[in-house]
Amino acid sequence: MSTSQKKLQELDALIDGIETAMFTTRRHDGHLVSRPMATQKRMKDADLWFVTDSDAHKLDDLLMDPHVNCSYYNMKSREWVSVSGVARISRDKKKIHQLYEPDWKAWFGDEGGKKDGGPDDPRLTLILIEADSVVYMKNDKPRPVILWEVLKGMVTGSKPDVGEVKTIGGGELMD
Repeated sequence: MSTSQKKLQELDALIDGIETAMFTTRRHDGHLVSRPMATQKRMKDADLWFVTDSDAHKLDDLLMDPHVNCSYYNMKSREWVSVSGVARISRDKKKIHQLYEPDWKAWFGDEGGKKDGGPDDPRLTLILIEADSVVYMKNDKPRPVILWEVLKGMVTGSKPDVGEVKTIGGGELMD
């Protein structure tokens, strides 16, 4: 297995273990805004998938500037991921049906008719992220060791060794 393939496997495992991303877009006034969004199951055609309401302001942001950042943080392990990429908006019904999860109903509510939060709800809109670069920290240390490193750093003033920061970019994302 190549180094790139190993990094991609680590990345997939990290993201699968952290279901909520902070999804950052640029507003029309140039300011950045982040909001929590649940990462959907992995499928071809995109590195990350999200679902949103067709009336969401983030879609206006993406039409103006499709560059996004999705960040993940695991409080227990202190592992994190930062994915920078380009977003595309899709209302592809076939893809929505493939990705659909029953818990989506909680976020869309039943407004009557087809607006019932089900897979045919016209409000369901997908956001596909094609990653340009990824920075992440993966550690293989048990939680008590990580906590010890943080405590030791607080007491001694030394930098805690909680994991190694890695990057994936360019051609590595094509593997």
